[in-house]
This record gives sequence, C-alpha cells and structure tokens, in this order.
Amino acid sequence: MAEAFARIHGGDQVEAYSAGSRPSGKINPKAIRTMKDIGYDLLKHRSKSIVRDSPISNSISWRRWAAAMNARFVRAKRREDWDIADPKELPPEEFRVVRD
Repeated sequence: MAEAFARIHGGDQVEAYSAGSRPSGKINPKAIRTMKDIGYDLLKHRSKSIVRDSPISNSISWRRWAAAMNARFVRAKRREDWDIADPKELPPEEFRVVRD
C-alpha cells in the first residue's frame, strides 16, 4: 500500500519501491480489496524481497528517502520509521484504518 500511495501522490516525480524482509510471494487479498475501495488496482503490484528483488537492495547512493516499519537494516540518506501496525492479520475494518 505504501508503494501505491507513493505512486498516487508522487506521480512521475518519484520512483517508488516497496519490499519486505519476508515476502509471501503474493499481494495480501485484503490489501487488494482495501485499495480497490479507493480506486487503486494493486493487482499490478507484486510481493518483493528487499534483499533480492528490488533496487532497494542495491547501492544506497540513489536512495534519498525511505520509510520503514520495523526494518532497521533499511538505509537511506533520509529515513523515517513509521510506527503503524502491520495490517496483515487485521480484520477488514482495522485494515482500512491502517490504510487511511
């Protein structure tokens, strides 16, 4: 969802990548439904590993800013740790709260 919002709000001005330390290999169906509620199609995204599948794992020189959730190993020139719940196991109404 973070990558989707970066793309929605940043448009062509940002290159957004989202990845996890233990990706499941699929986009969470609740995330797909929750983002569809606001008109965004997450089906064009895929589950990625921060270690293997993403430019995030490459040289840090291009990374100007990173938002992380419990991922202390993510390095960037500017970094923010977001103190938000991982919505993975939350019921739909709480999942929407995290999205919002």
